[in-house]
Amino acid sequence: MARYAYDRLTALDNSFLILERPSAYMHVASTLVLEAGPLAKPDGGIDADAIKNRIASALHLIPRYRQKLAYVPFTNQPVWVDDDHFNLDYHIRHSALPHPGSDDQLKRLSARIMQQHLDRGRPLWEMWIVEGLSGGRFAIVSKVHHCMIDGVSGMDLLKILLSPFPEHEVSEIPQFIPRPAPSGVELLIDEGSRWMRLPYDTARDVGSFLRAAQNTRREIFTRVRAVAETLGASLSTASSTPINADIGPHRRFDWHVMDLAEIKTIRKGLGGSLNDIVLTVVTGAVRRFLQRRFVDPGRIDFRVLAPVSVRHEDERGSLGNRVSAWVVDLPVGEEDPRRQLELISKTTAELKASRRAVGAEVLTQVAEWTPSTLLSLAGRNMTRLLPFNMVVTNVPGPQFPMYMLGAKLLDTFPHVPLMDNLGLGIALLSYNGKLCWGFNADYDLVPDLSAFVRAIRESFEELRRLSQAAMAAIPAVEEPALPEPGAGIGALIGDHPDQDKTAVAEAVTEPAAAPRRTRKAAGTARGGNPILHS
Repeated sequence: MARYAYDRLTALDNSFLILERPSAYMHVASTLVLEAGPLAKPDGGIDADAIKNRIASALHLIPRYRQKLAYVPFTNQPVWVDDDHFNLDYHIRHSALPHPGSDDQLKRLSARIMQQHLDRGRPLWEMWIVEGLSGGRFAIVSKVHHCMIDGVSGMDLLKILLSPFPEHEVSEIPQFIPRPAPSGVELLIDEGSRWMRLPYDTARDVGSFLRAAQNTRREIFTRVRAVAETLGASLSTASSTPINADIGPHRRFDWHVMDLAEIKTIRKGLGGSLNDIVLTVVTGAVRRFLQRRFVDPGRIDFRVLAPVSVRHEDERGSLGNRVSAWVVDLPVGEEDPRRQLELISKTTAELKASRRAVGAEVLTQVAEWTPSTLLSLAGRNMTRLLPFNMVVTNVPGPQFPMYMLGAKLLDTFPHVPLMDNLGLGIALLSYNGKLCWGFNADYDLVPDLSAFVRAIRESFEELRRLSQAAMAAIPAVEEPALPEPGAGIGALIGDHPDQDKTAVAEAVTEPAAAPRRTRKAAGTARGGNPILHS
C-alpha cells in the first residue's frame, strides 16, 4: 500500500482550471442573505467566531475543503493533496458595510469579492461574513472554484453547512491529520502506470457498457447519434452581440427574486416546463435589451448554454463536476411571448429526445484519456469559437427554510463565472418558494446591467398577463354542492328511485386505489438527473 494519498482531477474538473485567465476567474459563488437572529451581538455586529466554529465542525464531511492542488511533472496533470498547513482563518473573512448597509452596497461588495482570484497555493474556497446590512440582516459571500463543485454538489454542500432546524448545536471539532502527499517522482510513476493500463481499462469500460445496455445496438446508435449532434451543434459559432466581446477583470452583480407559485401559475395557463418559462423570460429580456442597444433581434442567432446534471443518485453529496450541457436557441426575433414559449418548448423536447446531454457526457469521458497539455492547448482557443452567447444555469434548491445557527436564510443569489467573450451570465436557484436570480456581468461591456434586470421583470410581467388572460378565457366549471355536515348517504347519491344505493354507498366509502406513480424519464440522461427544472 502506498504511503501517500491523492485524488486525480477529472478532465472536466481540470477544464475549469484551464479556462481561467487573469480577466476570467472560474469560481462559482453566491451571496446568502440571512436574518441576524441569535447571531446578533449587543454592539450590532455578527458573531463571526460562532460561524467559523460551525464551519470547522463540518469540514471533516467535505475533505476537499482542506486539500490543495499539486501537479504531475512534465504532464502538468493536477491532483488533490491534503494541505499540511491548512489555516481556516485564511478562508473565512470578516467584513462590514457602513450601517445601515443597503442591498445596492451589498451587490457592489459582492462583485468586488467575486472578481478576486482564489490563491491556487491553498484550498480553493473562501467565505466572507458581511455585517452591517439594514433590516437586522447579514450576508455570507461564498466562493468555491468550479473545479471542486458543480451546481448540484454546491447545493449538497449548502445542506451540510446549514440546517433545516433553528435549534442547532455546534458539534466537537474533529482533529485534522493531513495525509502524506506524494513526491513528484511518485506522481510521475503513477501516471506512467495509468497510461500502461489504458488498453485494459478501455476494453473493460467497453465490455461493461455492452453488458449494461439493454438493447446494445440501439444504445450504441443512440450514443453515436448524440455525439454527432453535439459536435454538429458546437461547430457553428453564435452571432456577435454587444455582450460578446473581450472581458475585463471587473464585474457587476445584480439579483432579482420571483415567486415560484406565480411561475407555476404561468405554466398552468400557457403550458411548458418551469425551465421553459425561465428561458422564455430570458428571451423576452434579451430581445428588449438588444433593441435598447439599437440591435435588430430578427438578425441575431442567440443561443444559451444550459448545464444539465448527469449525477447518479449514489453520487449525491460528492464534490466535483458531473454535468453535461444543452445549447438552446432562443427565438429573440419572435415578438409574441406565447410563440416564444412554444418554440422553446419544442426545442427542449427535441433536446430531451435526442439525448444531447449524453453526447456531451461521452465526449467528456473521451477527454479523460487526453493529456492535460493537449487539453490546455484546446482550451486556449475554445472561448473564441463558443457556439453560445450566454450561460443560463438553473439549480433546484430546498423548498423549506434553512438556518445557520438559528439565523434564518432569507435569500441566496447564485453567481456563474464569465469566460472570454461572454459578458453576461445568469444563474438561478429555487429556495423556499422563491426563484432567486443572480446576474454577473463584465463591468465595461454591460454598464447597464440594471436595465437588463428591469427587462427580466418586464418580460415576466408580460407572460403573467398572457397567462391570466388564458386562464380567464377557460369556461368555469360549476362545482357540485357539498352536503351539509352530518347528512346521510342520501345527500351524496340523491334520492332517485332507480339507483342501487347500496352499490353506490360502497363505491363512496371504499377508498380509491392510489394512482400508480409514473417515472418522468424524458430528458434525463441514463442514470442521471437534469439540473433543469421540469
